[in-house]
Amino acid sequence: MNEITSLWHVHRDASWPKVSGPHEGELMTLDTVIGGCVTYYLESLEGLDARRVAILEDCLSDLEGLLPDLDRETAAYFERLRRLASLLLARPAP
Repeated sequence: MNEITSLWHVHRDASWPKVSGPHEGELMTLDTVIGGCVTYYLESLEGLDARRVAILEDCLSDLEGLLPDLDRETAAYFERLRRLASLLLARPAP
């Protein structure tokens, strides 16, 4: 959990990157939803429920599909988000 907490603090404090192209809205949604799952995970004793795990899996799949199209600066921000989602999904179920 320490890596998740540390990475979340870095991500939460980072500035929104300049996103150009047609995917800005989708990236904003992914950032919000994955961030919500991280917050829920860190604040709950139970961890993520099955519904949130399914949502997170879908978000991670969508994000991985968008990463190759992003410039370096933007990709770094969303690569960190991808790492957070991956770490959450690797946690054992409660």
